[in-house]
Amino acid sequence: MPNPATDTETQADTRDLVERRYGTEPGFDVGESTDVIDLQLRHRSVRRFLPGDVTDEQLRLIVAAAQSGSTSSNLQAWSIIAVRDRERLLRISKALGGHPYIERASVFLIWVADFQRAAQIAGRRGEEVKTLHYLENTLVSFVDAGIAGQNALLAAESLGFGGVFVGSVRNDPDALVDELALPPYTFPIVGIALGVPDPDEPAGTKPRLPQRAVLHEEQYDAEAWRDAADEYEQTLADYYAGYDRNNYSWAFTLGRRLGTERGLYGRQHMRAWLAAQGLPSE
Repeated sequence: MPNPATDTETQADTRDLVERRYGTEPGFDVGESTDVIDLQLRHRSVRRFLPGDVTDEQLRLIVAAAQSGSTSSNLQAWSIIAVRDRERLLRISKALGGHPYIERASVFLIWVADFQRAAQIAGRRGEEVKTLHYLENTLVSFVDAGIAGQNALLAAESLGFGGVFVGSVRNDPDALVDELALPPYTFPIVGIALGVPDPDEPAGTKPRLPQRAVLHEEQYDAEAWRDAADEYEQTLADYYAGYDRNNYSWAFTLGRRLGTERGLYGRQHMRAWLAAQGLPSE
């Protein structure tokens, strides 16, 4: 089992961790921190894994942490499908475009919007659920799954594992519906590939936007992003240059992802896919 206490990065003090997170002086007083915050600040996406298992006991703890996240009206409108079978992982990876981090993960956790369970429970009482077609309920399941997923990844990292969120499970939900035998009123939301991090993976703490671009006091400041975005453009270019990716542009990436339907990787059909599963999101 990996031991996070042996990672020399854990010895860095909080201010160093904050500076790594922003790629520069944070511009604010860090103050007192906690082990949990330091673990959050050390987060990075892990896409290369060494051989090693997430045991059943560890998986149960990770799921318990996930379930400890907040949930709207206590609906608990999600489920997790844990995939370990190598052939199934290969089929899923192929359906999503080919991702080695799915194929080599110790376990691939797939969060599913799940109103099937609630509908069945209500039905046993002779009650009919009449609101599953509304967008609000779809949003509830997606938001709650995001909260749970972040809890799960943080728990896994506290155990010494690493992982990466996989949004491409929404690139071909039809394939996952078939592969995972998903019934009506369920839908694949996001995956997390988990495993033992490869320390030789060329990746580090990716900088984030300066806080002045995202933290608004009392009311939204529509101009707050301007100089911060310019600063971040250079900070992120410097980060990628350290991994031999020269001339990286965050602004270009935004335009490519949001500018045309090509950047959606087929997800412009999301409403139709949701409707096919009984969640038209009107």
